[in-house]
Amino acid sequence: MATVSEWIEGARIRTFPNAVAPVLAGTGAATGAGGFSPLIAALALVVALALIIGVNFANDYSDGIRGTDFDRVGPFRLVGSGSARPEAVRGAAWTCFGVAAVAGLAVVLLSGHWWLLLVGALCIAGAWYYTGGRRPYGYAGLGELAVFVFFGLVAVLGTMYVQADTISGFGIGAAVAVGSFSSAVLVANNLRDIPSDLESGKRTLPAMLGDRDTRTLYVALALIPFLITVLIGLRNSWALLGFLALPALIVPLRAVISGAAGRRLIPAVRDTGISMLVWSVVSAVALALG
Repeated sequence: MATVSEWIEGARIRTFPNAVAPVLAGTGAATGAGGFSPLIAALALVVALALIIGVNFANDYSDGIRGTDFDRVGPFRLVGSGSARPEAVRGAAWTCFGVAAVAGLAVVLLSGHWWLLLVGALCIAGAWYYTGGRRPYGYAGLGELAVFVFFGLVAVLGTMYVQADTISGFGIGAAVAVGSFSSAVLVANNLRDIPSDLESGKRTLPAMLGDRDTRTLYVALALIPFLITVLIGLRNSWALLGFLALPALIVPLRAVISGAAGRRLIPAVRDTGISMLVWSVVSAVALALG
């Protein structure tokens, strides 16, 4: 039976920046548009955190029962390690999805945008079928695209819209930036797992692209947010503070460019998430002031 610390490790706290960053960026954009709501922002954060914990448990369950986690280099897995029963991990995933659904319903009630219920349902379906079901899209090279859409465009623009009832160009820029960061985190993670994924038949985008092209993709995704920082900075000079997030990327960029593999890429996943979080904090302030 898994211990409490193992369940916490299975929730993968290091992925939480992928949930927190888009809510911060979206709230900053909403504030800049005159629509900040502390309660809705807090509920949006609950939705995002519950979804990312749920998708982490869902991936743990689905990969575990398929046998793709038995020889992993990356973080601890509950099912793959044999520490928890698959049914328990699946139940934890759906409990988190339930929390996200309840918090999302509260957001809909407060904002009055009932059509967002469909968006919420799509987010939960996307979280489960990433590695779940008979034909998981994460095994077809679509994981990075899904992360860009759900934890970038949908999360940032959705957070902005439910507070400000509008979407701005600044918000779109922030959504693309956060989506690029979030996709870069997954690319670094899957770059590390290329050998084991190929052996187990898990066809992630990096497994399909190969080592060299995956490293090029990571560099491009990691630098896109800073191009957007420059573009937003042309209208809002405060946005240039986003470059404060660049130092956190020096180590992961160096590791990826130099050909680091296996466990040497684990810090790259972590530091890319930290850079995303720093960028979102300072950019949220900049968008609010702008």
